[in-house]
Amino acid sequence: MAEQHPAGGSAAVDAPALEEVVRFTSDLIRIDTTNRGGGDGNERLAAEYVAEQLADAGIEPRILESAPGRANVVARIPGTDPAADALLVHGHLDVVPAEAADWSVPPFSGEVRDGVVWGRGAIDMKNTDAMVLATVRAWARTGHRPVRDIVLAFTADEEDSAAYGAGYLVKEHPDVFEGCTEGVSESGAYTFHARDGLRIYPVAAGERGTAWMRLTARGRAGHGSKVNEDNAVSRLAGAVARIGEYRWPIRITDTVRAALSELAALHGLSADLDTPGGVDALLDRLGPAAALVRPTVRNSANPTMLQAGYKVNVIPGSATAYVDGRIVPGGEQEFTTTMDRLTGPDVTWEYYHHEVPLTASVQAPVFAAMREALAHFDPQAHMVPYCMSGGTDAKQFARLGITGYGFSPLKLPPGFDYQALFHGVDEHVPVDALHFGVRVLDRFMRGAGAPAGTVATNGGPAADNQEEASA
Repeated sequence: MAEQHPAGGSAAVDAPALEEVVRFTSDLIRIDTTNRGGGDGNERLAAEYVAEQLADAGIEPRILESAPGRANVVARIPGTDPAADALLVHGHLDVVPAEAADWSVPPFSGEVRDGVVWGRGAIDMKNTDAMVLATVRAWARTGHRPVRDIVLAFTADEEDSAAYGAGYLVKEHPDVFEGCTEGVSESGAYTFHARDGLRIYPVAAGERGTAWMRLTARGRAGHGSKVNEDNAVSRLAGAVARIGEYRWPIRITDTVRAALSELAALHGLSADLDTPGGVDALLDRLGPAAALVRPTVRNSANPTMLQAGYKVNVIPGSATAYVDGRIVPGGEQEFTTTMDRLTGPDVTWEYYHHEVPLTASVQAPVFAAMREALAHFDPQAHMVPYCMSGGTDAKQFARLGITGYGFSPLKLPPGFDYQALFHGVDEHVPVDALHFGVRVLDRFMRGAGAPAGTVATNGGPAADNQEEASA
């Protein structure tokens, strides 16, 4: 008898879905969608590939191009309950650059070898795009319909400002997302191996805000051999040094508090989360798991670029620096005040890209649905919430009132450094992890925290033997 999901209906993941998720990941990697920033990118071929797979399954895609080559794909799968809110499932099609000389496998080969798919985007995040495609195509084959409307968005430009991708969609096509209250995307639900075989699955329920800044110092231009007390380079260097050396105070948000509490319990530790010393002491005792939380207990500002001068014996009249700032939810005012103080009277600063922090409830039904789906396929899973240190397209969709979570499930082997592969060399993903991800996404997306009593439907049988094989 086919396995029944809590929302009703039979399991939809079949053998073709397991083959497709690997093939789609490999195919998408082979389509070079490098985003070099500043508008230099092209996602059109990948968007056409995604649209073709959706259309082949009877799902009507729309390609929405914000500029030549900067293409997004959107589609809606109707649910069985017209009164239920819609769920947004989104992933980006662009990738960061890759220097082929640094890689042991050509970064855009999509090579499948020894049970692993290799290439730029294998983790960030063409793997997830492929998992979503394989899941909804399996639904089409089995006649399944989810409880909620599922809105799919495959976006451009996430690896830069999102201006050509999610930002464009939110501004120019908000009707696409009508009824969406929650969204899921990258950077969550992957296996983090802590001590003694403890398997943690962090799920993002918040993001620090983005505060990319431009610092400018002005002074008196002159000859490099002359004394110059109005040296713009010296003024800028002083401000940059103060910013780089500053240690921001601890600011614990609700999501981070929940993460620390759960991690402490899993490690059998007591936790004093009401004092900075107590938080630091707990982080020191959490071992490898501290890496999930440490970047998000405070604001941060890291100098990243310096620009000044044009000749060694000429003192320039101005100098510029760039700083990557990140802001915890509720930390905006502290960040602004601190930057004013650290830059001082002789250096001005401004945001050249600024996005608000996000937070999402860990008590919501959708969060419980994620936890249940993970636990079903990995009974030893310990799902904990966490706040992302960086940001995703969820910041753009938040402008429409859509609460974002990071849920891109992968069951990874011990020693697999997931975070290091984001924008790293030799990016790769195990085939077994992709299979696990399709199964978990299928189970989650069927109900996705829909009200009790609603029922998903399935018009055909499914290969439950394959589904249970990975449990």
